[in-house]
Amino acid sequence: MNDSAQPQPYRVLARKYRPTTFAGLIGQEAMVRTLTNAIAADRLPHAFVLTGVRGIGKTSTARIIARALNCVGPDGAGGPTAAPCGQCEHCVSIAEDRHVDVLEMDAASRTGVNDIRELIDGVRYRPTSARYKIYIIDEVHMLSTAAFNALLKTLEEPPEHVKFVFATTEIRKVPVTVLSRCQRFDLRRVDAGVLVRHFASIAEQEGAKVAEGALGLIARAADGSVRDGLSLMDQAIAHAGMEDGGEVTETLVRDMLGLADGERIYDLYDALMRGAVSEALDIFGGLYSAGADPAIVLQDLLDVTHWLTRLRLAPEAAAVPGIAEMDRIRGGKMAETLSVPVLSRVWQVLLKGLGEVRNAPSATQAAEMVLIRLAYLADLPSPAELAESLRGNAAAPPASSRDNGAAGPPSAPVAASGAAPAPSAPGGSGGGGARASALRQPQAEFAAPPEALAPPDPGPPAPTGPQNFAELVALFAERREALLHAHLVADTHPVRFQPGHVEFRPGPNAPSDLATRVAARLRDWTGAQWLVSVSSDEGDPTLQEQRDAAAAARHGAAVNHPLVRAALETFPGARVEAVYEREAEPPDAAPLPAPDDDEDDPEDGDPVS
Repeated sequence: MNDSAQPQPYRVLARKYRPTTFAGLIGQEAMVRTLTNAIAADRLPHAFVLTGVRGIGKTSTARIIARALNCVGPDGAGGPTAAPCGQCEHCVSIAEDRHVDVLEMDAASRTGVNDIRELIDGVRYRPTSARYKIYIIDEVHMLSTAAFNALLKTLEEPPEHVKFVFATTEIRKVPVTVLSRCQRFDLRRVDAGVLVRHFASIAEQEGAKVAEGALGLIARAADGSVRDGLSLMDQAIAHAGMEDGGEVTETLVRDMLGLADGERIYDLYDALMRGAVSEALDIFGGLYSAGADPAIVLQDLLDVTHWLTRLRLAPEAAAVPGIAEMDRIRGGKMAETLSVPVLSRVWQVLLKGLGEVRNAPSATQAAEMVLIRLAYLADLPSPAELAESLRGNAAAPPASSRDNGAAGPPSAPVAASGAAPAPSAPGGSGGGGARASALRQPQAEFAAPPEALAPPDPGPPAPTGPQNFAELVALFAERREALLHAHLVADTHPVRFQPGHVEFRPGPNAPSDLATRVAARLRDWTGAQWLVSVSSDEGDPTLQEQRDAAAAARHGAAVNHPLVRAALETFPGARVEAVYEREAEPPDAAPLPAPDDDEDDPEDGDPVS
């Protein structure tokens, strides 16, 4: 019987299509260019460290490096090359994992210092037949601390005939002392579009029928890993029954991966955005009955939210290869109707809900509660709409006046035009007092005789806006312009003021554009043009200085008050901490008796409270 007629054992796609040259590495152009130039210029480091996610090609790259450094060409006279011939004895034996001078070690199973000492003992011997003795250590981060320490000296000054190639998925676990002695190469995740083209080429070579949507699902599930994607495609081809001419469809891949149906996910998303709670729960129930995991459903909703946000901000993303037709068409329509703030809010709810589903005793119930929350959230206004609504309600007249038909006082300018009402003078009760008096006015009118109800002569119209500098500053406080208010209080010396014209001398800490900003705010709030100018005149003290001076005067008057002096003498060590002015004396309050000493008149000082 002829041995060549015997069928060859099946090799999985991940091994069958493992790259053997730098040209076969996909998605790693930067690393390939660096290594190619280094080999061509004979600037080879003595140690390499390759890092990246699982299945990205770290071990394959290490073997390609070993072949490139030891290749002698078909004629046996070649040197190191970036394009190994694949025909010489070194290329063939390295590809078959049987070269005596290329030693591979799995650090996951040989982590101890004795394993590294055994390796170091063989470093001093020259290679048997190859140009370089190459040590490939996979998952190097799993070596023990003692093993790393034993390797340091040899790694720093290895013999000329030795090269180290380390591979790891956890680069942060490798000691810095080791990394500093190696040349590092980061293998990037392969883009989904590149994976789709690569998988399509392999499917064509295998004679398999794989739909474009199925390739996109496999590429996204691979998450940048070539090996993971090839394993999934191998499984999908077997699941479709290639011997029966079966085609790998998008539905088949979804069933194989346990993903929810994409069309139904969009139906669920649409129902949630419309606030249709019952419809959304029915769709979710159907997905759950079909075998979809509740956490996977929320993950799919998160993916849709991310995709719609990308389409909203960058519609050209739909033209990227590998995007399913459903995502391109239906996602594009939904992205046109949903705003970024809404999508961001949905993302936050789903992200928090996914953690709840994973930790809840009943994942189904937790997922349903998240969907209900999302459906009701769709009817809520955005913060900007809510603020606008509140602003509109504030501008409307009081409901009691409308319902009762009471005339009441005329509306203030702020209710009609959005301008701020003039604040009370300093030392008064502020805007609250003005509002209280306005509310009390109708009661006073009903109590007055009928002739008093006649409208008084309005006289000449008062100018709109603040009537003095203190009212202007109070207006900025009422409008919550905290920064400008602080500068007006502490960094401006008022020079002159009349309605429509303000002139002040700025202090050293005042911003250079303070006058411009103040004028703009006054114009917006009052509807009138204000001239705010800067002067070099001395002007009055700042409001803060005036307040400090008034507080110091009150404190001095209180301390010099005879009763306070008597209290301080009675209680040694006591001091006046704060002085507050009494706003008004009760009508029946008796005046304080005057002291006998005429020099210390109580009226010379302020009362103490």
